[in-house]
Amino acid sequence: MAASPLDEAREILRRTFGHADFRGRQAEVIAQVLAGRSALAVLPTGGGKSVCYQIPAMMRKGLGLVVSPLIALMADQVAGLQQSGVAAARLDSTGEAWERAQTWEKIEAGELDLLYISPEGLMQPAMLERLSRTPLSLIAIDEAHCVSQWGHDFRPEYRMLGRLAEIFPDVPRLAVTATADDRTREDIRAELRLKDAPEFVASFARPELALSAERKRGAGHKRVVELVQARPDRSGVVYAGSRDGTEKLAEALREAGVPALAYHAGLEKGLRAQRLEDFLEADAAVMVATIAFGMGVDKPDVRFVIHADPPASIEAYWQEIGRAGRDGDPAEGITLYGSADMAWAYRRIDGREVDAEVKAVQGRKVRQLYAMLDGTACRAAAVRRYFGEEGVDRCGQCDLCLGTVATVDATLPAQKALSAAHRMNGRFGRGRLVDHLLGKTKEPSAFEAGLSTFGVGQEFSAAGWRDLIDQLLFDGLLKEDPNDGRPLIGLGDVEQVRAVYRGDRQVSLRQPLEAHDAPKARGRKARAGREAMVVAPHDQALFEALRAWRRDEAHRQHLPPYVIFHDRTLAEIAARKPGGLSQLAAVSGVGEGKLQRYGEAVLTVLRSMDA
Repeated sequence: MAASPLDEAREILRRTFGHADFRGRQAEVIAQVLAGRSALAVLPTGGGKSVCYQIPAMMRKGLGLVVSPLIALMADQVAGLQQSGVAAARLDSTGEAWERAQTWEKIEAGELDLLYISPEGLMQPAMLERLSRTPLSLIAIDEAHCVSQWGHDFRPEYRMLGRLAEIFPDVPRLAVTATADDRTREDIRAELRLKDAPEFVASFARPELALSAERKRGAGHKRVVELVQARPDRSGVVYAGSRDGTEKLAEALREAGVPALAYHAGLEKGLRAQRLEDFLEADAAVMVATIAFGMGVDKPDVRFVIHADPPASIEAYWQEIGRAGRDGDPAEGITLYGSADMAWAYRRIDGREVDAEVKAVQGRKVRQLYAMLDGTACRAAAVRRYFGEEGVDRCGQCDLCLGTVATVDATLPAQKALSAAHRMNGRFGRGRLVDHLLGKTKEPSAFEAGLSTFGVGQEFSAAGWRDLIDQLLFDGLLKEDPNDGRPLIGLGDVEQVRAVYRGDRQVSLRQPLEAHDAPKARGRKARAGREAMVVAPHDQALFEALRAWRRDEAHRQHLPPYVIFHDRTLAEIAARKPGGLSQLAAVSGVGEGKLQRYGEAVLTVLRSMDA
């Protein structure tokens, strides 16, 4: 009996990539593309989006074209495919002329299954003309949220890709992304002309991720150092909002004994590439980066992502946090935030030359992000509901689920602070407002000293009043006027302020009960989902020997170690101790290409440990 196309796809998955079966909604997406139909797939980070177009490209006649936004992403995926024995290549600005000529020879000879290219490169008239003479099996548009002005990483060049529908009318197109809310998905479908194509949206749950957030004290750099030091010998990413911030944070971490690298667009191209390679090859390193770093970097063993400065939206948050724990093992996402960050985000939006409607949507996304960060409900559930999931349960492992944040009723002090801001007519900053409430203003005018709110705030210290003012800013009850870098505090939503005055609206003040200590010290619950990778004590020496072999092999080829084998695969090899190639082939993650390439070397390591 003939095998179905999906059975053939499953066999390729096993034979090429070493996995027994598809996960989540992969099989549905692959079946759609194999039938020659277009689709939009929204699968979570680490959910195997690339398999959804790689396997159909290997099965269907012609060349699979993959549109990707970053050279680092293309290089990573092509290297991984080549290691697995898949005929893949990329065309980008870093290649030499002879390399491009060689790639075109392979394309014209029908020797390639997959070609990766940037949107700018693809939409060049000469490129389109040449590809129009090439049979295509499919067109995959990776990181498809970049097409949407409502998304967190809008790239105008992605808008050109809608023309592919008319240039290649008979070629199925698959748009894939990890983060897109309803409005972004609608925009993707409209811009890429996928109106009639079905959507496959998987759950946004990432049960291996424990989320937490805390308000900043100052710039927050000292706290970042504390957090990283509490997580020694682990790979991590720290996001900072500026190039200067990355450099200063990396220097502070190095002074604290942490192997930290700074990464941003201002670095010389070769140095940036070297630092990326160093990070990817290291078993434990910390990359301090702007958001120029990260998209498509598939390092699976990142154990934590820390936002020293908060991201731009929940979409950006989920994608950036999602770079931790891609191997399915426990990982953390920690965000530091403050009302000054929120004010800066609004100023940045106001300064953009975009339509008022776009500004309004982006402003709402800022409010939704800070409502999640400063809220009191489960963080993971809040994110999943944001993306449209229903029936979402508490995660049971974020800081809010674990009870590390409590709230107290601060309605009466809030009434005092709002009244003071009103009486001072929005002419002063928060420091002066705090001093006014405490009655500590130096040489107050007779007018100020005569106000009924002068000195009424003895129940809080200066730090307590600053926390409450932050809370009122997050709640929209106060607002900050930028005032050329010297922000002034005024009343926010008038109706909501009146509700507080009347006692119809309660103001709750967050009180952190404990800091974000290392996971072990916090006694966090066991995660749902895939079990954490555990190496038995008697297998540890063999596991480390296999990692040392992999590290040397990766260094020799200038590849990230995980492109050769993931840690989970090495752990399974150490536990099973296969005696021959056939037994090694049964290990998850060992496909035929890698068995042929590395099988004997792995067995040699095993034999050396037995000797």
